[in-house]
Amino acid sequence: MESFNVIWLAVGLVLCATPPGVHGATDAFDWCYHDSSCNDTTWPVKAPKFCNGSRQSPIDIVSAGATLDADLKDFTFTKFDSKSALTKIENTGQTIKVTLDSGVGVSGGGLPTAYDSMQFHLHWGNGSSVPGSEHTVDGKRYPMEFHIVNFRSSFNGNATQAVSDSEGVAALGFFIDVSDNTTGEPAAWKSLASHLSNIKLQGQSDSVSGISLDDLLPGVNRSRFYRYLGSLTTPLCYEAVVWTVFKEPVKISKDLIDMFANTVHIGNASTPLMTNVYRNIQPAQPVTHSSGSKMNFSFGIIVFTVALWMR
Repeated sequence: MESFNVIWLAVGLVLCATPPGVHGATDAFDWCYHDSSCNDTTWPVKAPKFCNGSRQSPIDIVSAGATLDADLKDFTFTKFDSKSALTKIENTGQTIKVTLDSGVGVSGGGLPTAYDSMQFHLHWGNGSSVPGSEHTVDGKRYPMEFHIVNFRSSFNGNATQAVSDSEGVAALGFFIDVSDNTTGEPAAWKSLASHLSNIKLQGQSDSVSGISLDDLLPGVNRSRFYRYLGSLTTPLCYEAVVWTVFKEPVKISKDLIDMFANTVHIGNASTPLMTNVYRNIQPAQPVTHSSGSKMNFSFGIIVFTVALWMR
């Protein structure tokens, strides 16, 4: 997402960034998070076709109301273990976005087809004490949320096609919570956050290497997740997204979470720090969930050991 005053055309590559040419100038309008003249309360009026639609995101997930779907099997993640999967990190003015290398993708998990992973970005509040995840669960808002954005593989990265298809985008949402570790953990998140000092201002970017997506998702059982059909969470709020929101959060130390709200600006050095970069909760949608039958490896070892001991 660009700076506070930038005119956004249509959202394509990310849930919060716009490639040129997706729509014409008639769709353009100023939007932001920080000012009442252009924040998310104005989007349904300025972009009523989608931002005032019937399947908008994010939502509050009511766990007791989610229906079990036996078809939500395990995912297949391609090149999530690659240390060269992350290529560039940039300050778009409204989020921190990381571009992914070609060949990264996801399939399975009840998705209708295979998807290519294009990038990821983050949403946060104002440090660890003021939560800023987009989705909530049973009313709980987490400190941050991490979105991996994927397009149908058959579209070959074409944003226009992706946002024009009701299931053209698959978004993987991971909550980020505060860990018990004092500082600088996990190492991959410390490495990622170290780039923030090089991208303090809107438009600045830096190269990234040596971090895999798996490194950024330690301890998360990716067989346990919620599923619903929704939208992009920024204008033009296209209702084109198959949402997967994972139940288990990524645990990150407080100092790393705080760095995002304390380091980067929405524009130049005289503009405000980038805080509270999330859309408010939209009307409820039908939610299903996976069985999550795949045990965490360490838990499985414990169960197996206890079973042997009891023989």
